[in-house]
Amino acid sequence: MSRIHTPITDPLAEYIREVTLREPEPLRRLRAETEDHPRATMQTSPEQGQFLHLMARVCGARKTLEVGVFMGYSSTWVALALPAGGKIIACDVSDEYTTRARRTWREAGVEDRIDLRLAPALETLDGLLADGQAGSFDFAFIDADKGNYANYYERALALLRPGGLVAVDNVLWDGLVIDPNDHDADTESIRAFNRKVHADSRVALSMATMGDGLTLACKL
Repeated sequence: MSRIHTPITDPLAEYIREVTLREPEPLRRLRAETEDHPRATMQTSPEQGQFLHLMARVCGARKTLEVGVFMGYSSTWVALALPAGGKIIACDVSDEYTTRARRTWREAGVEDRIDLRLAPALETLDGLLADGQAGSFDFAFIDADKGNYANYYERALALLRPGGLVAVDNVLWDGLVIDPNDHDADTESIRAFNRKVHADSRVALSMATMGDGLTLACKL
């Protein structure tokens, strides 16, 4: 153990991947093919993807949520952790990006585990609650529009069972959360969300600082 953070230099980050990353070939290809995509920064890092996979296994997830699919990197990692009959309800609004996600799901052999809902995520989540599915999910991952983070979190928490886990990406926002001169709407939304979860007595809380920061909240 240590009282300080070890700075992650590029060589150290490469070493971490060499000794820990077990990235399936369809996911490696997806990363390689989209490396130069204009919105490549939206892709979950491989370390985070594998961590989500581990967390889904640790909490025994069978029924999960994803808010923000993009090209299917994170959902594939989580789907690979699910047992037979497990399911992800995946929320996104882009047919373009999720078309690429479907290809990755097929290549990884998990397409039957993912129920893609192409609609505004709040509509999908509210529909699940109205359908009586509160307290029935094991795991949720949120990585979508930052202005709605608090709204997605509240719906996800209602849908999770006690002991269920919600993971929320980009909570460090490239370090801008501590820049006193940055008052961009997304930055302010992330700051407000971080304060909200810190004060939330309904969950046990930690933040994994890999990638752009990943908040983990376990429903009590």
